[in-house]
Amino acid sequence: MDLSLRPLDESGFGAVVDANLATDAERLAPQLAAALHQYRLLIVPRQHLTHADLLTVASCFGTVDTSVDRRYAVGGFPGLTVISNIVEDGTHIGVYDGDNEEEWHADNSFKPQLTSATMLYSVIAPEHGGETRFADATRAYADLPAAVRQRIDPMRARHSLEQLGALQSQASGGQSSIAAGSLAAGPEVEHPLVLTHPVTGAQSLLLGSMVISGITTLAKQESRTLLEELLDHATSAPYVHAHRWSQGDLVVWDNLATLHTASPCDSSRHRRLLYRAAVR
Repeated sequence: MDLSLRPLDESGFGAVVDANLATDAERLAPQLAAALHQYRLLIVPRQHLTHADLLTVASCFGTVDTSVDRRYAVGGFPGLTVISNIVEDGTHIGVYDGDNEEEWHADNSFKPQLTSATMLYSVIAPEHGGETRFADATRAYADLPAAVRQRIDPMRARHSLEQLGALQSQASGGQSSIAAGSLAAGPEVEHPLVLTHPVTGAQSLLLGSMVISGITTLAKQESRTLLEELLDHATSAPYVHAHRWSQGDLVVWDNLATLHTASPCDSSRHRRLLYRAAVR
């Protein structure tokens, strides 16, 4: 059976998948992986998935990354993490960086090896707020003037976990899952400013509104100006899809070709609970 796909629009970024991944994930794995590389963002609504199902689906896209924050790991299911604004007995049950979190990034860019794909599954969806926004970093790069592409192609940027934690704390009144978590310690790493996808060969902008401390070959102010200009371009309306969550939505994105951010959500009125898995 062929995978049923409906593109989100004519841009080629994102597609809705019609499938029952609880029963068909392994059989559809090659088609799912190919679809992710083509569309960079897959949305699979109306799913009913167990923890084991989620890891099976994640493995369709690569090797599940089990190096996660131990505080929010799902016991017995290595690689599965809780994302939530829910508090129980005075403690957040999942990764939470404040109600007003907005931070464009690619997952784990502060590590030497980036995540290749990330998956989120919604169990409790807020009625208002809490959207996840995705930016097509591939098309954003392709649309840059040729002179800009030529300038930035050889550049490399420093990604700092320490800076990320500090800026998250400033932006959210002292709340930072990164700064307080078991992944908090780590040196800066360097990545290309322009990634070449290992499967598709397409080039994409690798940016981050909080994690990048600078471009290695530029002075601080010149680096900041260029990074802000590129991020403003990549996250402008033509390249962004905002996903409003419903219970049972499963969303997978190509982390080497997209950027994403959470959106504000009032945790005092609207609870959200998702499970996340990432692959290498």
